[in-house]
Amino acid sequence: MAKEYLAHKGYKILHSNWRYQKAEVDIIAETQQFIVFVEVKTRAANRILEPEQAVDAKKQQLLITAANGYCDTFDVEKELRFDVVSVILTPNQSPEITHIEEAFYPMI
Repeated sequence: MAKEYLAHKGYKILHSNWRYQKAEVDIIAETQQFIVFVEVKTRAANRILEPEQAVDAKKQQLLITAANGYCDTFDVEKELRFDVVSVILTPNQSPEITHIEEAFYPMI
């Protein structure tokens, strides 16, 4: 669902479930300006936390490490961006999809 959503928004999907060491990036996509590393979080409607809140500091660091590995592997020259796509599944309704652009920034 998240890949279709992003593709509909004009993102070019480059990879799904891309692995680097202990990290996995759910979706790597491209826009005119960015290579976008997307973490997808899916939850049921009766959740306690919002799905994007599950992207904690440890998960962010894994994504940053994977992004660095990706850039080394594919010689990326575009700017990087880290997004989160939240999918809320509700009974008898269409999923609620929220795309959070620039959800976090790498710590220097």
